[in-house]
Amino acid sequence: MSRAELRAGASLAGVFGLRMLGLFFVLPVLAVHAPHLAGGDDLTLVGLALGAYGLSQGILQIPFGAASDRFGRKPVLYAGLLIFAAGSFLGATATDIWTMVAARTLQGAGAISSVVMALAADLTREQHRTKVMAMIGSTIGLMFALSLVGAPPLYRAIGMGGLFALNGVLCFVAIGVVKALVPDVPAHARPPEGPGTARIALLDPELARLNVGIFVLHIVLYAMFVVLPPLLVRDGLPLPEHWQVYLPVVLVSFVFMVPAVLYADRRNRSKSVMLGAVGLLAVAEAALAAFEPGVMTLALLMLVFFAAFNVLEALLPSLVSRLAPARGRGVAIGVYNTAQTLGVFFGGLLGGWVARHHGTTAVFVVCAALVLLWLAVAVGMRPLPQVGQAAGQAAGQREASSDVVG
Repeated sequence: MSRAELRAGASLAGVFGLRMLGLFFVLPVLAVHAPHLAGGDDLTLVGLALGAYGLSQGILQIPFGAASDRFGRKPVLYAGLLIFAAGSFLGATATDIWTMVAARTLQGAGAISSVVMALAADLTREQHRTKVMAMIGSTIGLMFALSLVGAPPLYRAIGMGGLFALNGVLCFVAIGVVKALVPDVPAHARPPEGPGTARIALLDPELARLNVGIFVLHIVLYAMFVVLPPLLVRDGLPLPEHWQVYLPVVLVSFVFMVPAVLYADRRNRSKSVMLGAVGLLAVAEAALAAFEPGVMTLALLMLVFFAAFNVLEALLPSLVSRLAPARGRGVAIGVYNTAQTLGVFFGGLLGGWVARHHGTTAVFVVCAALVLLWLAVAVGMRPLPQVGQAAGQAAGQREASSDVVG
């Protein structure tokens, strides 16, 4: 990669990481903190609070992506970060579960994921895009690990209100990173949106397979985290010590993620690597459902889960950016991120409802079934053409057909 591409990838990874750190800080402690909130003893509402930001993100990802196609990436990015900060400061004042739901919903209204990914695609060449998406995905994973380590002691030191206030501060830091470090998009890199691009993003069957995948992936992640922290507490690991499981699991999972992503990128084997990762997810969920795991077994199965999860977090957005029409990339990535964040919403809600009415094991059974459904959808995906050759021709054909349709 060129120096400019490295700078773009690193700075955007930092922006995305700072924002995701704020979201992840809440994930490992909210289910344990919820009983201290008025109405927080209802697991369905706890799941709603965990996933509420996904609903507002799901509604707004496409408008944010389309706005960035029209008005530019950076102005829309600033607006989204400010909205997220407002939701964070509201969460700092929450004393009941419904205010917490409202705060998480407002956080989600800062729907910048599609804008960041579109900006990363604008600033990098196609042959290096998987690497840049892997940089962003790795940073997200690192922030996830940091939050799992830091959230319990921070929660004990500054409380849930302090964690939300810290989220807001991190948003302002991210705005500074965008202003100072993220390059501007060259005028030729962002062609104007034309007729039919939204229809392509919604109806293209290969993009639809990827959208189904990211939807299921985040349903499974957030449904799991309704029940995983209480399971660790039940098995004798106090909340401040959960980092002893989370940190090694996430860090070791990166060791497995890097060679898989490089293999997919260099050998043009994205489909086979993706199918293997989805299969590993199914194995992890089925094992969690089949056994009564102790702390060590939970850690091992979480390692399998996160090794697959990190591979998919790097591969899926890269595939979307390669398949999407260049002039409507923001819209296409907005559709993808809508599917992702709706998965967050439905994952939290589904996990809470299933856990309340059918127990912890049923959550893992449902997750395993959803992953197998995804695997069935993904098997039919066409292998991608070589980067920079047939891929460009295919994208041109899709755009030409959209002109006829539009």
